[in-house]
Amino acid sequence: MKKLDRYVLGKFCLIFVAAFFICLFVLMMQFTWQHVDKLVGKGLTVDILSQFFYYMALTLVPQALPLAVLLASLICFGNLGESFELIAMKSSGVSLWRVMMPMLGLSVLLSGVSFFFQNKTSPDSVLQLRTLLISMKQTSPAMEIPEGIFYNGVPNINIYVKKKVPKTGMLYDLIIYKTDQGFDKAQIVLADSGRIEMSADKMHLRLDIWEGEQYQSLQSGDAMSMKGANMPYDRETFGHKSLLIDFDANFNVMDADLMKNMPSTKNMVEIVESVDSMNHEIDSAANRSYKESLKTVYNEPEMTKEEAKKVQRQANELKLTFDKLTAQMSADNSVNVYQRAKTIVQQRITDLKFKEEVQDNTIKFIRRHWIEWHQKITMSLACILFFLIGAPLGAIIRKGGLGMPSVVAVIIFIIYYVINTSMMKQARQGSLNMVVGMWTSTAILLPLSIFLTYQANRDSVVFNIDAYRALFRRFIGLRDKRNLTLKEVIIEDPDYDNAVQRLEKLRDDCRSYNQEHRLKNMPSYVKVFFRTKPDRAVEGIKADMDNIVQDLANSKDGRIIHALNDLPLIYASAHVSPFYNQKWNKAAGIFLPVGIVLWVRVWIFRMRLHKDMKQIDAAAAKIIARIAESRKRSN
Repeated sequence: MKKLDRYVLGKFCLIFVAAFFICLFVLMMQFTWQHVDKLVGKGLTVDILSQFFYYMALTLVPQALPLAVLLASLICFGNLGESFELIAMKSSGVSLWRVMMPMLGLSVLLSGVSFFFQNKTSPDSVLQLRTLLISMKQTSPAMEIPEGIFYNGVPNINIYVKKKVPKTGMLYDLIIYKTDQGFDKAQIVLADSGRIEMSADKMHLRLDIWEGEQYQSLQSGDAMSMKGANMPYDRETFGHKSLLIDFDANFNVMDADLMKNMPSTKNMVEIVESVDSMNHEIDSAANRSYKESLKTVYNEPEMTKEEAKKVQRQANELKLTFDKLTAQMSADNSVNVYQRAKTIVQQRITDLKFKEEVQDNTIKFIRRHWIEWHQKITMSLACILFFLIGAPLGAIIRKGGLGMPSVVAVIIFIIYYVINTSMMKQARQGSLNMVVGMWTSTAILLPLSIFLTYQANRDSVVFNIDAYRALFRRFIGLRDKRNLTLKEVIIEDPDYDNAVQRLEKLRDDCRSYNQEHRLKNMPSYVKVFFRTKPDRAVEGIKADMDNIVQDLANSKDGRIIHALNDLPLIYASAHVSPFYNQKWNKAAGIFLPVGIVLWVRVWIFRMRLHKDMKQIDAAAAKIIARIAESRKRSN
């Protein structure tokens, strides 16, 4: 490995390691916030939380890798460009593509690591993580009874506490509503004070209460049958009472085998096998349904083909229909037949809808499997594509640090995430082809990466704000002014006699041009877009004026220099046509909304050129007068 490769790789690896852990931390915080309700108030031990964060980190590694590669490549090449190291490498004959090669190889290696994690490590990590999440969700919350509201954290019991003392654990003015024996035998307990303790095995709660009363309904059966009547109840007064309540506060991990059917817990081989099994089940169910329908829906009797043709021929000859058969029956029998037929049809429809729903659910589950299969590949390729976007983009922007590169990286990743998520949802719903839905984001990133790499190798100004500012100023017609100053050292004085003659000629050319072309008049739409010809006269005036300014810029007279600054910078072709390319002119002229705007722009430039000719005439006269005044003083 060459020294340059080691140097660039060293810089990239340091930034990548830091960016990876930052991205992983951000993704973990986002995931934790989504499931914070399953973690808070459950009394989970450090061991369980450690397992949760460990499996979460392994699951999020494939998502953190592409973002870390993008951020690291932006920062690395931004630093190299900002410190002019890229310029030094290019001046030594090393192209940007050659500088990118070692890091591109590392990106390919990271892509393989991402694929390995998704296909080998992530399935087991997702299985363990989902098992922990469901187990946490099913775990009873820790006992934290608030003041002033009914607390329903204990199964079949609502507790109201007016005041509690945390130091002693005492609760005052309790109202307890128990439904552990059913709502028909609900119990209401009023107590002056109480205290709750957890048993040693964390399987029960012991509630000690003092000085209170207990009420229990003695009504059994349908309570609505005695609505408005007096209902018997049992009343008990006590000085001290202990209640033992079932309350499992232990954390019990559910069986992980129950979650193995999820698509995210399978590798690519298992996904293909599962899809084949489900397709076989769908085909078998369809064949069974078809055979059952022949016997139940169509009532097809078991007979030979000759017998079936004979029966069909006889039915056609008699022209039997359902209405004819029912017309021969009595009114009651006819109604019964219709009701029975309606019932049979409704049963068939319900049965078919149920089978359709089962089949749709299976097809949706198959699509979820294929989404996981494609995502394992697309997320891996994203590492390479993000590098081919980040590296040239950093070389073009030439801004290092965490400021601008972080903003650009987040914007690019959000765009990629939005496109990938929206297309994936449509593929999951079946409204979009699976390959199109899962590979659209990659198909967008690929040409973008090629374009940015190509532009960066050509030292493009595609992201140069000054270039766009200059293009915008040129489009709307904003110009800079001449800013000539007296030179400290002048090697050769200007030839004033020759300059006066050239200035006189310049004035004559400007006056004659204004009289001949009538720039204030409306230009011809056809000439502007379809019969464009260069204006050689203006080009000559511009060239003569620039030569005069170049010669007289060596003058020691400040007033002459000041008068030279009054000469405008003119555009030699903006008043003729909007574009240099004739094809573009014709296309703009055909497309009227754009053509009319550009035609008005040409007219504005013509009127400005008219003023420029007058300004050149006035400035040239002022310079001639100043030269003549200087000669008189010298004589």
